[in-house]
Amino acid sequence: MTRRSLPARPWNRRREHRAARSATTPGGHTPDDDAPTGGLALALLATCQLVLVVDASIVNIALPSIQRGLGFTDAGLSWVVNAYTLAFGGLLLLGGRAGDLLGHRRVFSAGVAVFTAASLAGGLATTPGWLLAARAAQGAGAALAGPGALALITTTFEDGPRRSRALAVFSVVGSAGMVAGLVLGGLLTAWASWRAVLFVNVPAGAAIVLLSRRALRESEAREGRFDIAGALACTLGPALLVYGFIGAAERGWSGGTVSALCGAAVLLALLPLIEARARQPIMPLRLFGDRDRVGAFLMRLLLTSAMSGMLFFLTLYVQGGLGYGPLATGFGYLPTTITLIAAGRAVPRLLSRYGPRPVMAAGAALCAAGMVWLTQISPTSSYVTMILGPVLLFGAGTGFVAVAATFVAMASVPPGESGATSALLQSMQQIGGSLGVAVLVIVNGAAAHDASPVDGMRGAFTAGVVFTVAMLALALLAFRRPSRDQGRTVSQIWRRGPEK
Repeated sequence: MTRRSLPARPWNRRREHRAARSATTPGGHTPDDDAPTGGLALALLATCQLVLVVDASIVNIALPSIQRGLGFTDAGLSWVVNAYTLAFGGLLLLGGRAGDLLGHRRVFSAGVAVFTAASLAGGLATTPGWLLAARAAQGAGAALAGPGALALITTTFEDGPRRSRALAVFSVVGSAGMVAGLVLGGLLTAWASWRAVLFVNVPAGAAIVLLSRRALRESEAREGRFDIAGALACTLGPALLVYGFIGAAERGWSGGTVSALCGAAVLLALLPLIEARARQPIMPLRLFGDRDRVGAFLMRLLLTSAMSGMLFFLTLYVQGGLGYGPLATGFGYLPTTITLIAAGRAVPRLLSRYGPRPVMAAGAALCAAGMVWLTQISPTSSYVTMILGPVLLFGAGTGFVAVAATFVAMASVPPGESGATSALLQSMQQIGGSLGVAVLVIVNGAAAHDASPVDGMRGAFTAGVVFTVAMLALALLAFRRPSRDQGRTVSQIWRRGPEK
């Protein structure tokens, strides 16, 4: 930037300095160090991410109360969770592309508004069909808001250090949300009713919508149109994949389950061909041209697969084997959140010094150690001897992997494609959650055949070890080992932020 002579008056100096910096910022936005709303923006975006992730797990502990209150069948009850997951996972890429074309703040606010209205409707539900429709609408709203929340980090926080801290907070909040949902669900169900787990979203969502225009900068809208064929493939493909995983966990390998998975395989196989021919693809294939970014996507998939399956079976063991109630079960997971936050806070500093490869490998090794520990579970195990240690290790490992994967995926994102990138990252999380629970449930059923339930859980945790060892191998093999010059470049990326 060319320096110009500045008047002596300090207020003129400040005004011209802001104007000069604005001229060099994409979209004409001043950096966040000149904006008084940076802290408020981060609070809104992190709160939104927390609410969206929490909502995937908060109803789990309330399911028995929901069944009694609305008369769900056993099979229908699972769809209280699955309707949200299916809509969220299936529409994420469409939501990310909508933000890239229409403006991320506009799509983000619309998504939060839909999510909030659906939460209110769900809390007022009087029939099973009413609640399931509300849960699906919640998922659709979350699919619009989720990619925009992460993409808005890059438009609100322009310089490296603040963006690094914002990405770290956002990633930690998102990863801790799975555990926080269990804690909050136990509290609300025990102290109020199952309706409270839905009503709690309403004040948070309303506040986000009202304050977003003041606190968040709008991203630059881009000329273009939606890739209809790509939108159908990338929406129906993940939706059928999630549906197939859910069906495998619930009903085994039935005809409907196999058909859904085959349909997903066909659509996802055709997607690269469709996108390669599209003028404005909904999922730009150049996002997969970076080896480290692809590794970050796969790390997030494997991490969520292992974590979701672990939480599912630990909840069954703690409530069934140890006799804990919903509230005690939720608080039993608090140590996971503590170590996750502590590890996540250290990631920006570690990345700037060592790069992503050792950070990812250390996190994967901690997760693997925790899962191996759980394979020793027995009917006489206690919380202190068998649960506390693994959840502490897994929490720390999740903090390292989740935050580092977010940094790597969002670094050097091509202009106008931050929404698509964040949608892909969050799709990995949704698909991974369904994949992990389905695989571990299937293994549990096979291992528990003519044996005790604890034997089945040991088999499930052994399958979880496979996910975590695959994470470790991927961290060691997929990510480039930076040379001295590359190490300096990595350090500059984390400090300066993604390329514009």
